[in-house]
Amino acid sequence: HILTIEDPIEFVHERKQCLISQRELGVHTPSFADALHSGLREDPDVILVGEMRDLDTISIAVTAAEMGILVMGTLHTNGAGATVDRIVNTFPSDKQNHVRTMLSTSLRGVISQQLVPKKAEAGLVAALEIMVNTPAVANIIRQGKLDQLENTMTGGRKAGMITMDMALKELLKKAMITGQAAYQAAIDKKSFEDVKDKVR
Repeated sequence: HILTIEDPIEFVHERKQCLISQRELGVHTPSFADALHSGLREDPDVILVGEMRDLDTISIAVTAAEMGILVMGTLHTNGAGATVDRIVNTFPSDKQNHVRTMLSTSLRGVISQQLVPKKAEAGLVAALEIMVNTPAVANIIRQGKLDQLENTMTGGRKAGMITMDMALKELLKKAMITGQAAYQAAIDKKSFEDVKDKVR
């Protein structure tokens, strides 16, 4: 059973070998949090939350993940570390250590994307930062040492991890984006200084 909570519903998904329940804000539910709360009574296996905007929504989503439900949601942040930080800092300070512990055990991963202008044609290409919750990442989250996350991700290629700057360098190497576009999207701009003026 897959439950989606969207604002608005953009695609009506066809049922194949599962039950799909799509809820739209303002039509089927007044808020993401209300839809999540009532949705938990429907015994979902997967929940997709269109946007995790507030404490109630994030709290119920984290609780659902702790219950073993696969929860996917979107947050407007600029990277994996910022995503974890946003989730934790949404909670009152006296609950943050508990939330870090919950995330360290229930989070599967974070995918962060930036859409970068293509070099040779009109359109955009996605630069993807991927963080996988390995034991090392879980330990960083639990201890709240998010400043160490970048180094762990840089060394975590075998686990499927890639930082935003690494993803941009790969797109640059494949000649899919310009040096100028890579520089503008980069997190550590210093490492793109030598290509920042290249528009070809």
